[in-house]
Amino acid sequence: MEAVLTSTAVVALAEIGDKTMLLAIILATRFRKPLPIIFGILVATLANHGIAAFVGQSVASLLAGTAFRYAVGISFVVMAFWTLVPDKLEEDEEPKAPRFGAFLTTTFTFFIVEIGDKTQIATIALGAQFQNVILVTIGTTLGMMLANVPAVYFGKAIVERVSLKVVRAIAALLFLAIGLWVIADAAGLHLFQ
Repeated sequence: MEAVLTSTAVVALAEIGDKTMLLAIILATRFRKPLPIIFGILVATLANHGIAAFVGQSVASLLAGTAFRYAVGISFVVMAFWTLVPDKLEEDEEPKAPRFGAFLTTTFTFFIVEIGDKTQIATIALGAQFQNVILVTIGTTLGMMLANVPAVYFGKAIVERVSLKVVRAIAALLFLAIGLWVIADAAGLHLFQ
């Protein structure tokens, strides 16, 4: 359960204010069909994060050892600082005219925009840390849905009422804590045992 819960928390917090959350709001206002958008986000996230968790697990199994665990820990610390930088959706990333419908437009756009995004990078690191593609994918997908489903339904109101700066700071602290925990574990300091 640790892999699912940690993955859910990391991605849910990192996703708030992220460009894919902004994309969810844009899609919701453009299509006004929440269920196809939500299912598109689900399918895109399962595919994208499944691949990312697999890459993380595969790389970790090839590069097992203390140095790799330090690298994973450092990647979480770097993610902490990256999370503090606000995202914005570039014009070329916004979905074009809705000729494919809400579901296909959402699925395709979310999959593409998520490539190289901080939540995908976090999923790779989580896959490396927990060595379980299925549990990490379930957790990161749940985190993505926890952040984006409310954005689809209440996006503009949420952005107006919630301090994204505070949420980014909380997410950064979570990434930092995980990174330091992984580094301490690699150094042989078993903090929670």
